[in-house]
Amino acid sequence: MRTLSLLHVTKCYGDLTALSDFTMRFEPGIYGILGANGAGKSTMMNLITDNIQRDEGQILYGKRDILELADKFRGVLGYMPQQQGIYEHMTAESFVSYIGRLKGLKGAELREECERVLELTNLSDVKHKTAISFSGGMKQRLLLAQALLGEPQVLLLDEPTAGLDPRERIRIRNFIKELSKDRIVLLATHIVSDIESIADQVLLMKKGKLIKTDTPQQLIDSIPDSWTPVAHYVSLEDVYLYYLDADSEETGR
Repeated sequence: MRTLSLLHVTKCYGDLTALSDFTMRFEPGIYGILGANGAGKSTMMNLITDNIQRDEGQILYGKRDILELADKFRGVLGYMPQQQGIYEHMTAESFVSYIGRLKGLKGAELREECERVLELTNLSDVKHKTAISFSGGMKQRLLLAQALLGEPQVLLLDEPTAGLDPRERIRIRNFIKELSKDRIVLLATHIVSDIESIADQVLLMKKGKLIKTDTPQQLIDSIPDSWTPVAHYVSLEDVYLYYLDADSEETGR
């Protein structure tokens, strides 16, 4: 079983520490990464994809650093960025084909992969339409389709439901759950409901630091009885407020 490990990873932008001494080991499953804007979620994603260079620490896939693995690691990695970086003049088919070629796919393998991911994301019927005509949800599914090219073992999803209406958000969320078998899925978001029902483990981040990680239920159970934001039920959103919004003295850290 392959694992992805971040060991004491730090990234700074001048005087700003975007990620501070971050250590975490990921095994197959869904990891929901919660934090406000500026918490370090996207920085962590960009470090794993090697879009930016880390200042300290190691990122290992198995027992080898991803910088040493280079193209071998990129071959098992799928990435859905936060911004909708789609060439809107392209059709859905031509867009995923273009990304597939960038990933080194060719010929029959490329054609088969494009058909597979478009079918997986329910875009086969509109594969000849240009992306400019797509709804926000369809564009998100197209970004997800390109991330799935090559059957990645590590899937990074950065705010995959940003800007979507509730129906599309639920649809994307359920689809991500179906994808999680036998692969590592990191889902970064500030929308608590996106991960409450599907994450195997939740990471809470604040100002570049990992402040708490556990299963959703264990995090809910960790809230002390003396802190009662609601009369009868504590949700993961209450956990979010407790650990991320409260002062450290209030939470006992």
